[in-house]
Amino acid sequence: MDEFTRANRNVWNEWTHINARSDLYRLEAFKAGEIKLNSLERDEVGDVSGKTLLHLQCHFGMDTLSWARLGALVTGVDFSEDAIALAKRLSEELKIPARFICSDIYALDEVLQEQFDIVYTSYGVLCWLPDIRRWAKIVADRVRPGGFFYIAEFHPFAQVFDETIDELIVRYPYFEKEMTKWQVEGSYADRDAYVESNFEYEWNHTLGEIVTALIEAGLTIDFLHEWPYSVYNQFPFLQPDGKGKWNPPETPSMIPYMFSLRAHKGIQETHSG
Repeated sequence: MDEFTRANRNVWNEWTHINARSDLYRLEAFKAGEIKLNSLERDEVGDVSGKTLLHLQCHFGMDTLSWARLGALVTGVDFSEDAIALAKRLSEELKIPARFICSDIYALDEVLQEQFDIVYTSYGVLCWLPDIRRWAKIVADRVRPGGFFYIAEFHPFAQVFDETIDELIVRYPYFEKEMTKWQVEGSYADRDAYVESNFEYEWNHTLGEIVTALIEAGLTIDFLHEWPYSVYNQFPFLQPDGKGKWNPPETPSMIPYMFSLRAHKGIQETHSG
């Protein structure tokens, strides 16, 4: 693990404890039975009853365990030791069967060789990955023939705008290729929380790079959807609808805020001689 990934892991170890007690994550409501998945991914992934599901970058497992509540046989992976420890405690406390593995995603092949009906990841995951083509290969390797990969993620185009002001002003380059270094200021779930970590490190990936990497890895794209709303308060001007969506004030929306994608792995035909 390089120094930048190690620094990011330290950040996520701290964020685990901050996020678990935050209003954004509503951990107590989850413990009381709430499903912590948005309608978007539930609708697009579909029925998971009896299916094996691998959740990459699962944080402390509320989404993973929500899929289990819906009938999936789940495995969650994250590089944060503190997040995986909390996920395991939640699984045991709530008596929800699940397997959680602590691993950097790029070292996943060293600890997990299985293939799954569904490989899943969502929201704020890709910016932590320095090599999107290598990531796509790892994703594809874990999808069984006939299975699929699904991602719901913040749209990379939305990331070019200044997230601190009340209008869309371009601040960051869409085609940024260098690693970016950011001062850590609390957590995205609690900006005022105290953290010891000083910096986090991120990498930019365009939508074209993401899609192309998955195709090159051997997956076939079923759909790519772009969405005019967010599931998170990305900008000060977004307005909550009370049902989990944050909408822009204008109609139609000026930009896409999120995208979702599903890609499947074909079943290889065998021919008798």
